[in-house]
Amino acid sequence: MFLKKLDEAIGSFLARLWPRPKQPGLLPVPVSSMLLIRPGGIGDAVLLVPVIEHLWDLFPAARIVVLAEKRNSGAFALCPGIDRILCYDRPRELFAALASSYDVVIDTEQWHRLSALVARSTRSWLKIGYATNERRRLFTHPVDYSHDNYEQNSFFELLKPLGIEPPATIPPAFLAIPASDQETADKLLGTVSEQPFVVIFPGASIPERCWGAEKFQQLAIRFLDEGFAVVVVGGKQEIAAGNAIAAGSSALNLADKTSLSGTAGILKRSQLLVSGDSGVLHLGVGLGKPTVSLFGPGIAAKWAPRGEQHIVINHKLPCSPCTRFGTTPPCPIGAKCIQDITVDEVCMAAQELLNLQQKKVNSDAV
Repeated sequence: MFLKKLDEAIGSFLARLWPRPKQPGLLPVPVSSMLLIRPGGIGDAVLLVPVIEHLWDLFPAARIVVLAEKRNSGAFALCPGIDRILCYDRPRELFAALASSYDVVIDTEQWHRLSALVARSTRSWLKIGYATNERRRLFTHPVDYSHDNYEQNSFFELLKPLGIEPPATIPPAFLAIPASDQETADKLLGTVSEQPFVVIFPGASIPERCWGAEKFQQLAIRFLDEGFAVVVVGGKQEIAAGNAIAAGSSALNLADKTSLSGTAGILKRSQLLVSGDSGVLHLGVGLGKPTVSLFGPGIAAKWAPRGEQHIVINHKLPCSPCTRFGTTPPCPIGAKCIQDITVDEVCMAAQELLNLQQKKVNSDAV
């Protein structure tokens, strides 16, 4: 939040003031070093991982450094192709990133200017980033951005100045969990891991995306009645909701009990994830887990999971989606787009996916 306010205060001014970069000569071959800048939340970070893995496949000898934020850096620990993870909201690590030189710098931020200023300040041949505002003048290769593209596809657009096309297919599970974090997750799950269980993430980054602990509690009871255990995950912000859900059911509340990698380990053992439009949703997608997601203010075309094992519940009210570049205006009708989603709708979607999953198991067993 502080970085966004700082960007609003001085980002635009500095972006117009900063001199344009010189156009580069020929890119060194082979490419030996890359810096990818990814501020923001967990979801963006997870969806960027296939891009990093594609670069790793194409340039196996290159050093890949990611400059992230403290709040999303844990997602990159699930990508073994990264040589070093730094945080630009830790001054010492920001200076370490700027002290190095790179063949290619790719700023994956969509709107704010501070990351573009960081990219412009690096010693690099190519500086690539989205041309969404004044930030375009800070890159040697500005790239167009569209709200109509799935965000993972938008990230792959940033590779086109390098002459790189997206891979033909992306593995359904593209995140790798460190063994120690999986062991931690298994200990937290205890005997729950011995039975089928569903994960609920009740959190939301803003009130307009919040479905409510009461509805999630009702959902948990329905899963328990169907013979599934229920596990609640999240951070400090989800402790209260997790307690409320667990108080009215026998759900296991693991909110704030583990790291992001540990949460990934919990998700890996599960049958299904139910979540709003969140970073944890994308974490589940990156682990290849079936998901039921609740959309309203967010742009489903850009952020909703793809594929038959994902069901997106979106009432598509005339006023939604209303989010642009991570900013959602206050809702005058009480987030009706989310609040009108019923427990029955979510249960039916979950049962459809669980049935599909069972059919696959039976088919594989034949």
